[in-house]
Amino acid sequence: MMPQLRLRDRLIDPKSADRRPRKAAYALPALFTAGNLFLGFVAIVDAFRGAMLATAGQMGHNQFFERAALAIGVSVFLDGLDGRIARLTNTTSEFGRELDSLADVIAFGVAPAVLAWAWGFHFVGQDMPPLVRDHLNRAGYFLVFLFVLCGAMRLARFNITVDPKPSNPGRPGRKYFVGLPIPAGAAMVAAVVYAAGSVPLVWWPYSISFLALIALLAFLMVSTWRYRSFKDFSMISPRSPRSVVQLGAFIYLIWNYSQPVLLAMAVTYVGSGIFVRAGGILKRRFHSKAA
Repeated sequence: MMPQLRLRDRLIDPKSADRRPRKAAYALPALFTAGNLFLGFVAIVDAFRGAMLATAGQMGHNQFFERAALAIGVSVFLDGLDGRIARLTNTTSEFGRELDSLADVIAFGVAPAVLAWAWGFHFVGQDMPPLVRDHLNRAGYFLVFLFVLCGAMRLARFNITVDPKPSNPGRPGRKYFVGLPIPAGAAMVAAVVYAAGSVPLVWWPYSISFLALIALLAFLMVSTWRYRSFKDFSMISPRSPRSVVQLGAFIYLIWNYSQPVLLAMAVTYVGSGIFVRAGGILKRRFHSKAA
């Protein structure tokens, strides 16, 4: 029997002296990046369509806001695949890295910012005094732009950093992100919109709370707090029967209870960096007092 070749070995160009992959192999991760960019574009268009539908008087469940949130969620999934596929097929390149960052700015920066503005601030305070409503709109404009700016800075820092080290190092052997990844911030915005039934916010206390969340996400993206990257998780390694059962239960929960489950996942990941950072601060203070 002939030995089975790995995927990266099958893609090797036989004419290449240094075992480079075939030129067509580089298109595989680029297709996922293009899908990521396309879904970001779809989310922006649907956010505008949802705003027009709500302006026409339909202030209940908005199918376009829901589609925009789902498009961002699927884009997060694709973004997690393109890098893994590039490493799996040995087709990583500077061009692919820059293309992925540009797509991330659109899909996870501009798209959730437009959705956050249209869903969370545009229809709030119709019965408020004009001056108060004007200040609320200005605050919304500023914080939504801050979300995009901090996300772009997070991507730029990620691209130029060779070996990033968080301010609170974790376990040796595990891989961490320095600061909240921009896909996680976008997923948090999309999960909140989706879990709220895609009904536009009209009560100003809810809008103020959403403003605070946007500001928190912007801060976490440019912070140096650690977040688990899961890049050490292998998709092709053997799995135990228990992991298969867990995966099946996870798929069942998402299929039947997608709104609370996706929101809980986003909150857990975003809150993990805050919890770890707060725990480290309390631990150091406790040890200093004991000393």
